Amino acid sequence: MNRLRTQLLFFIASRLTLNTAYRMVYPFLPVFARAFGVDLKTMSLALSARAASGALGPLLAPLTDRHGRKFGLSLGFGLFTTGALVAVFGPGLAAFTAALVLMTMGKYVFDPAVLAHLGDLIPYERRGRAVALTEMSWALAFILGVPAAGFLLGRFGWRSPFLALACLGLAGLVTVRVSFPKSGETGAAPANAAPGSRRPGHIESYRAVFRSAAAWAALGAVLAASMANEVVNVVFGVWLEDSFGLKIAALGVAAAVIGVAEFGGESLVAATVDRIGKMKALMIGLTANAGAALLLPLAGRTTATALAGLTLFYLTFEYTVVSIIPVVSEILPGSRATLLAFYAAAFSLGRAVGSLASPRLYGLGFPAVALAAALLNAVAFLFLLRLRRLSPGKH
Repeated sequence: MNRLRTQLLFFIASRLTLNTAYRMVYPFLPVFARAFGVDLKTMSLALSARAASGALGPLLAPLTDRHGRKFGLSLGFGLFTTGALVAVFGPGLAAFTAALVLMTMGKYVFDPAVLAHLGDLIPYERRGRAVALTEMSWALAFILGVPAAGFLLGRFGWRSPFLALACLGLAGLVTVRVSFPKSGETGAAPANAAPGSRRPGHIESYRAVFRSAAAWAALGAVLAASMANEVVNVVFGVWLEDSFGLKIAALGVAAAVIGVAEFGGESLVAATVDRIGKMKALMIGLTANAGAALLLPLAGRTTATALAGLTLFYLTFEYTVVSIIPVVSEILPGSRATLLAFYAAAFSLGRAVGSLASPRLYGLGFPAVALAAALLNAVAFLFLLRLRRLSPGKH
């Protein structure tokens, strides 16, 4: 138990580092643009390249199932640290873009390896709390990591946060290589696998995912829920500006609201998901998020009520997406990291599609955005019902 607690703390700190690198780019994008002497439109190309690199996760994740969790953790930290060093020493926007891609690839290898390791080690009935604790690093990156990066950036220049991240990544890599065993707890085979069972290769891992109806149902739910969030995510700042005439101040407050709401959702998962059951938690989360979406236009009468509505929307969304992770981790124990990488890819695809649809929906008015979010949550609920039928013993 003490060893598990130590590993959880290590994973929270590690993912806090990786998530800080991912989330800090958005608020400091104008600073980076000025550093390279380009406009924000040009800088957005770097973000597009970073987003596209998320699709590489399913290509690399089978290596974790094949060679073990320690290999996946090491590869993730290695890619991340290399990317941070490229940002520190590389010249120009092209090197900066390459750095973002490498760091993101590292995150998309490291995260599934962490979740697969927890899936190997912790029984399904108690897994939700451990997963939620590590997911708190996402909100903490916004609450703690991004302000720390801003302090370094303001005092020592735009490269300084990347130097700090490189040092932390290297420390994490050394810790994994020294402290984690080569097999057993961090091996690819789940803890309940038969002794001597062979680890799956790339083709076998892909085949397992593509042939699993339960996997497709879970990925469909993730895709629809992610789209529901993104159609609101893209335009809520514009909505606040159009509704109340507030710009920087309103967006700053809204960003803080999102961070607090995310942390609240993750904390609720840690407190409730194992107790009430993962499927029930997912049903509650999707229903509450759909209701929160429908309430947003009604809440938009004052700044305070609008921010309260956004808090409820983001809290219920975070509760949903964190609750589904332990469910996904149990569908294919032998290809756990691969399916978790597909989960991340489905999430990214949902964001991409949602971001394309959102401005068009907003052209019809914000109620159209809210209605679309609620309907997409309903689609996710239908996928969840199918997943429940296909996984009768995993409620």
